[in-house]
Amino acid sequence: MRKLFIMWLMALGAMTAQAQKFVLVDMEYILKNIPAYERANEQLNQVSKKWQAEVDVLQTEAQTLYKNYQNEAVFLSEEQKAKKEEAIVAKEKEAAELKRKYFGPDGELYKKRESLMTPIQDEIYNAVKDICEQKGYSLVLDRASDAGIIFASPKIDISNEVLTKLGYN
Repeated sequence: MRKLFIMWLMALGAMTAQAQKFVLVDMEYILKNIPAYERANEQLNQVSKKWQAEVDVLQTEAQTLYKNYQNEAVFLSEEQKAKKEEAIVAKEKEAAELKRKYFGPDGELYKKRESLMTPIQDEIYNAVKDICEQKGYSLVLDRASDAGIIFASPKIDISNEVLTKLGYN
């Protein structure tokens, strides 16, 4: 049954392919050839390392507090133990909050990446759109991100054309 369905899809695809033009782009290749993308990536790496170092400092402080607590626990009263435990938990929470602030789903790194990458992506999208409108292409697939493409003729890859449109060789 599954084979029949797949064959039906392929036949349907073949019939519609006659009426439409398909092309490929290789986003990895395009991005590697855009210096602004490489600069943005480097900037993101530097910021990420800086922020990770800040988080690491807080985590190390929490670990140090815990080790000291373990060494001193037998000499401390219950009240002193409670205070030290609270300090450890507070430091761990501070580290977790800082990590979430920088690296969380809506964190600073995400915002920074979006602010740096969105203009580049928009520029590429507009170039691809212009080429498609000029040449009548109906569908553009990304060769780099689609694992479903087993083989594609280089004749339908417009990556170099996109780079030329953007002003890169």
